[in-house]
Amino acid sequence: MKKWGLTFIASAMLLYSLYTYVTTLFIRVTSFGIRKKVRGGKGIALTFDDGPNPLYTPKLLDLLARYHIRAVFFVVGKHAERYPEIIQRMYAEGHSVGIHHYEHVSTWRLTPKQTHQQIQYTANVIKKITGSEPTFYRPPWGRFNLATLTVSRPFIPIMWTHILGDWKIRTCDETLSERLRAIPPDGSIVVLHDDGSNPGADDEAPAHMLRVLESFIQEATEKELKFITPDELMICSREPGHVH
Repeated sequence: MKKWGLTFIASAMLLYSLYTYVTTLFIRVTSFGIRKKVRGGKGIALTFDDGPNPLYTPKLLDLLARYHIRAVFFVVGKHAERYPEIIQRMYAEGHSVGIHHYEHVSTWRLTPKQTHQQIQYTANVIKKITGSEPTFYRPPWGRFNLATLTVSRPFIPIMWTHILGDWKIRTCDETLSERLRAIPPDGSIVVLHDDGSNPGADDEAPAHMLRVLESFIQEATEKELKFITPDELMICSREPGHVH
């Protein structure tokens, strides 16, 4: 009986590992079914996760508007419902409003049905606010389960080439500036965060991120560095061989 119990536990752990960790590793390494870089692209695509935040997202939108930069915002459905005016502003100013689950919950904790619900609920919220279907999807923490790529259709899963740890104040203050400057303008997709309320994040980290980002954008503008638009990202995403 004891041996049977250990075998059952080992089998359950293996199945869970295949459903979560192994699937995520395979997708990230092979880029199967996802987009994480604009191949042949010139410039950098800015993306932002976890908002909207009533304090930091409007300041971020002000900054992007000042430099005529359009980005992709992967929003949490519950936050979007709470602050629809921010979502409306994003859309009106030419940004793409993407899906980042209705709650900031990892797909590793979700069944296929629950994963689909998190995605679809958020899509419905975005469409209700903007009148337009979202195009892009990014799972929280970049984690996939075995069903994610299937249940997320027809939305395009967008990952990243650079994730910079900006959810921590210390990282923003010590290394974020250097890391941003080191990003090659060759179709890189960068993820930053305009909300710090999730587990493991510092609440006030977005304020520090914004300060560093403003300095980076000023410098990039002087160097005539190009920022890739959501429209360009969407076009490349639909062309085989251009984005992987």
